[in-house]
Amino acid sequence: MMQSISESVPSQPPQQIPLSSPLRWLARGWRDLNETRFLGMLYGGIFVLMGLSVHWMYSTLWQMTMGLTAGFFLMGPFICCGVYELSRQREEGTPPDLTASLLAWRRNVKSIAFFAAILTFLMIVWARVSVVIFALLSPHEMPTVAGVIERILSLGNLDFILVWAAVGSVFASLAFALSVVSVPFMLDRPCDTMEAIFRSVHALWRNPMVMLLWAFLIVLLIGTSLAFFLPLLAITAPLIGHATWHAYKDLLE
Repeated sequence: MMQSISESVPSQPPQQIPLSSPLRWLARGWRDLNETRFLGMLYGGIFVLMGLSVHWMYSTLWQMTMGLTAGFFLMGPFICCGVYELSRQREEGTPPDLTASLLAWRRNVKSIAFFAAILTFLMIVWARVSVVIFALLSPHEMPTVAGVIERILSLGNLDFILVWAAVGSVFASLAFALSVVSVPFMLDRPCDTMEAIFRSVHALWRNPMVMLLWAFLIVLLIGTSLAFFLPLLAITAPLIGHATWHAYKDLLE
């Protein structure tokens, strides 16, 4: 049976923590992955399937790529809840319960669903902005998603890549600030979406260098998996998930 979330939201502000904290989170995340019998890899497998699906959709029906990616943004927070729940179970000394982790999102479903919708909206806006940038900096009259992705992966138009990367970094920073510890907080506490987002942004504001290092490590691990060996996500994705639970604990408790 799933355990109830905490009775009240803590009132203290986010903590200021050492710069080395992200490395400690990863070490604790690996310990959780091991001590929960690598159940987190089941969720990692879902991320692998998601990546393969996007790749297949782009190679066959690229017009559907944006819709599929939007669906994954909606699903992502719910999938991550399972990994966070496994860490919470280990922290409380209870045996790993896969069923409880699969249903953990139900404890605060409205807040988590609203947060997922916010992330999806950001993704859609960013995708449209990419098309506009493509249209402004490309000789083609009618930009497409396929054309944008092809141009991003090509070094033939350096001005497009630089502008796209600069604008993209703004969207990525915003998404990271909103989500760095929001979902674990909503899973663990009876809070609403805006309260979780506020605390996430406040945590980043109080620890900018720590969060910069954490973002770099996330991009390094997940980006390496995506670029070189997609099945590696089965390990790196749950590792980041377990570590994020400890980031939440360090920052907000």
